[in-house]
Amino acid sequence: MQPRKVTILGATGSIGESTLDLIGRSPDDFEVVALTAGANATKLAELAIRHRAKYAAISETAQYPLLKELLAGTGIEISAGEAAICEAAQRPADWIMASIVGAAGLRPTFAAVSQGSCIALANKECLVSAGEVFLSAVKEAGATLFPVDSEHSGVFQAIDPSPSDCIEAITLTASGGPFRDWSIDRLKTVRPEQALKHPNWSMGPKITVDSATLMNKGLEVIEAFHLFPVGADQLRILVHPQSVIHCLVHYCDGSVLAQMSAPDMRTPIAYSLAWPERMACPTERLDLARLSQLTFEAADEVRFPALRIAREALQTGGTAPTVLNAANEIAVERFLAGQIGFMTIPKVVEAAIEASISEIGMTRAATLDEVIETDRAARRLAERFCGAYGSSS
Repeated sequence: MQPRKVTILGATGSIGESTLDLIGRSPDDFEVVALTAGANATKLAELAIRHRAKYAAISETAQYPLLKELLAGTGIEISAGEAAICEAAQRPADWIMASIVGAAGLRPTFAAVSQGSCIALANKECLVSAGEVFLSAVKEAGATLFPVDSEHSGVFQAIDPSPSDCIEAITLTASGGPFRDWSIDRLKTVRPEQALKHPNWSMGPKITVDSATLMNKGLEVIEAFHLFPVGADQLRILVHPQSVIHCLVHYCDGSVLAQMSAPDMRTPIAYSLAWPERMACPTERLDLARLSQLTFEAADEVRFPALRIAREALQTGGTAPTVLNAANEIAVERFLAGQIGFMTIPKVVEAAIEASISEIGMTRAATLDEVIETDRAARRLAERFCGAYGSSS
């Protein structure tokens, strides 16, 4: 067997590093074609050398001189800028991890899809902001799409060969984040450093805050709508603090299939990396006797309105999910910078969606360029509302 050629878009993030941890444990089975990063030239160079990458690209052009210095004499080809990231995505590979966070990952992921390879999708924006456009590109290129979110990977594994109309519902679980039991008044006092301490998962700052507001679960509902053969009304959310059961697929005969594993992103990554087989993964094994009990509760959309807002955006359709995602990115950035309060994040998002009806329009985007233009306009709206709300919560 020839080594499987892999590319990782977003190699220095938590998903990228988890992917490289798995690849590094079986170096003879994989050949690293390309690695990319946003601005961390030092880490990118370290990973490129360690995993013998052929090509390293960094988005931030100001970091190019440092990357060039760090990789001098290694024989690793380097480049910088958005075009360089897209070039990395288009270099022939058997499997591509798309894990660039945010709308910045749209063009590179679309570029990766164009070569018709296996795409491990960790970039939510492709489905949330550009769902129909993205899936059309996947179909046209003949690419194979593997969801890497633990919940969607779980659903992918739990859907049996029965016809799709046998599925009654799909439940995605949520840990509830670090503030699951907090009152609304207490939620108004949340500081960035508190929101960045997730009880179960190790993730990047943006997705960690999204998990705290439960916006992450709202975005995952939109993703699931595009990924699986169910309607929006068949998608449910259940808070499960232990993060052991990642999804439940409910069938018409009353059967419910669950996918379970320890909360470690290497499990869904390994599933996509080895499919249709499975590979050894150094994750903690479940000991149900030690866990003793698994608990569940309904999601509270009053204390965590992001869930409601995301559902409404999905039902509204058109540009609403694109605006939702863009406005949330801006609001999270401003929260982490201490410029708005925690409970202001969903307020900004909802206000941006409402304003977009008259200022952007709700016509569904037909191309990636139209999606990106809507994203930019939505960010301007969100900036405006962040300024209007200030640090209030």
